[in-house]
Amino acid sequence: MTADVLDAKGQKRFQVLLEWSRHAAAAGHKVPDEATLEMIARTKVVVAEGPGGEVAARWEETVVWLLQQTAFGVNAPHLQLPDELSAPAAEMLDGTPAEVPVPVPEPAAEAPADLPAPEPVVAAVEEPKAKASPPPTSRLPKWELAAIEQVRESIERYIKPLENLRARDANEGDTRMVVTDMLCEGLDFDKFKDLTTEYMVKQDFADYGVRIDKQMVAFIEVKRISQKLNERHLRQVLMYAVNEGVEWMVLTNGAVWQAYHLTGGLPVVVDMAFEIDLLGPATLAEKTAAMFLLHKEALKRRRIDEVWRHRAATEPGALLDVMLSEPMLDELRKEVRRRTGIATTAQALSEVIRTEIVDPKLIAKLFKA
Repeated sequence: MTADVLDAKGQKRFQVLLEWSRHAAAAGHKVPDEATLEMIARTKVVVAEGPGGEVAARWEETVVWLLQQTAFGVNAPHLQLPDELSAPAAEMLDGTPAEVPVPVPEPAAEAPADLPAPEPVVAAVEEPKAKASPPPTSRLPKWELAAIEQVRESIERYIKPLENLRARDANEGDTRMVVTDMLCEGLDFDKFKDLTTEYMVKQDFADYGVRIDKQMVAFIEVKRISQKLNERHLRQVLMYAVNEGVEWMVLTNGAVWQAYHLTGGLPVVVDMAFEIDLLGPATLAEKTAAMFLLHKEALKRRRIDEVWRHRAATEPGALLDVMLSEPMLDELRKEVRRRTGIATTAQALSEVIRTEIVDPKLIAKLFKA
């Protein structure tokens, strides 16, 4: 198999795994071969089969982490690899036992010429006993493993109830009942200590206020399961967050979950951290990785921050702002001249980018901001 038969997402995963493997090999570690990496990129599963399977199994936690970061759109995640994931789970990657020294017998006295030489003495070497391989140990913290498992089981458990809600076009109240169960059973919030329903904000009410260690950290707005989430719903929960000085906002209709970050100031800045559809085509692993960021323990440790910052730095408006900056336009001007011999100006290039290359709606949004 070759990487060119993978779909676009598969090719991205394959490229990330290749870059990581070269980096790890340069550090002196044994890594899976390209065929094994391509299989992982295709299936998103690390299996201990085939010639490279055993090596891949030693790197399972690292590979899973890389795939999760790739799903979130993180570029070159191997350069941000946590220290605990930078080495395989065991040192002997090829399974070869250490050499056993063979005792050498003392040389026998030289036999007389008229007698046959004695038979050589052969040292009996006891075959090394096969040692049972220790079970692979995870390099993730115990709390994280427990949280991921809790989220995964919750998603599997609530897929059917969510499908039933959608099939009967359930109202907002019924949707909210399932969301409450998911918050408590899947994301580990205590409904009495951590969640406040109908939280009053200036004569209006947010569906949920979320507290961690008695500190309000997020507002959650719930819509009926058939309702498509839109900017009007975002403006509603944004008002709550601005008035209360809360950093995180979540919109959900039970199936679709969107998380937004609010940065205060004039004007305020709102960035989407992630969006996931629990009834959509994403894999269970991708759904789990996204919803894990809303788990109580993950929020407490601000695991969502890296995802938010990366997405904010690479969203179209931010990249367009970089493209239209003076240093970038100057470099572009030099490159045009190097390739074509034509001299132009930064202002002319900016005009072409803004009027002929970029979506006018994006330009309007950028200059409005």
